[in-house]
Amino acid sequence: MSKQVVVSFTLLMSLLLVLFGSCSVSENSKKTTYMQNPRLKTIHPDVEWKGTPVNEKGQFANLYLEFESSFADLWKWQTSKNPQREEKKADTRTLAVKPGAEIPKNGDDFLIWLGHASYLIQLNGKVLLTDPVLFDNFFLKRQSDLPFPVESLPSIDYLLLSHNHRDHCDKKTIQFLSDKNPDMKILTGLKVGEVIDDWTRGQEIQEAGWYQEFQTEGITITYVPARHWSRRWLWDLNENLWGGFYLSTSEQTVYFMGDSGFGPHFKDISTIMGKPDYCLMGVGAYKPEWFMAQAHISPTDAITAFNILGGTYFIPMHFGTFDLSDEPKMEPWDVLKANEGQLAGTLIAPVVGANLFQR
Repeated sequence: MSKQVVVSFTLLMSLLLVLFGSCSVSENSKKTTYMQNPRLKTIHPDVEWKGTPVNEKGQFANLYLEFESSFADLWKWQTSKNPQREEKKADTRTLAVKPGAEIPKNGDDFLIWLGHASYLIQLNGKVLLTDPVLFDNFFLKRQSDLPFPVESLPSIDYLLLSHNHRDHCDKKTIQFLSDKNPDMKILTGLKVGEVIDDWTRGQEIQEAGWYQEFQTEGITITYVPARHWSRRWLWDLNENLWGGFYLSTSEQTVYFMGDSGFGPHFKDISTIMGKPDYCLMGVGAYKPEWFMAQAHISPTDAITAFNILGGTYFIPMHFGTFDLSDEPKMEPWDVLKANEGQLAGTLIAPVVGANLFQR
């Protein structure tokens, strides 16, 4: 969730804190129920798997670790001094962008980073786009360039939306893509359709629970767990599901993490889905760690998660594009490079606009 959004709500949230006290969410409710889409295939192998957990308030819940939402913690973060404030201000570096970047037209697979959590992907002839935020808006201003004009994007077969936070799910972008791609299908988590339906032009929206397989052609796409949360307004906490995507063809597999804190779900994903060839791992918006750790993974924990997943190639994302947290925007890459020797795989430099698939 963007720091700009948080700042705009701070005064209102402080008033609510005075009126109602700390708002915390306990996910280990005795009245937990479970939800899934009956129209989609569930691939979890455990016969005891019941679906995505929902607490007694009707809010989606993480699998292992409680999400604790507290206005007091939010206020503490927003009113505390950032110890890296001057360092952050002095870091004027930007993400590397491939000069003259173009979209390949030879029919081969490609994986092109557009910044933050947005990837343009072609697998087995199908074009996918993940969590696109292609325009500045009131809450978010890009600090890295797009590699090519948005008008040059190819026809999109599948739009993948991991969750409803504004740095992953953007109204103007979805409206633009819907206008340009009448046959595009939108793949996302349970109840996210309630957020985006009015932004589309009648495109099919498939909503999945964790470990459910979307109805697609030429590629298998499965929605997998993340340790995160959802909210766009003050009143809709965890009403829409969050997660990641696991993409499979006969040639290769790609794991897109979405937003996630560290947790046991990484081992589950590897065990159930298999070891991914490519892991698109969020590494930014992680400081202060006492506040961010339950929602965003640090670079060093992302390395541990990658090793648990058993991936071959580590591709970092979710840094350098938007100002969301306290660390300097290029620090996550510095930390990854300093700890590259801990990776049980290969670190890929995340150049915006370049084809990151390894040949």
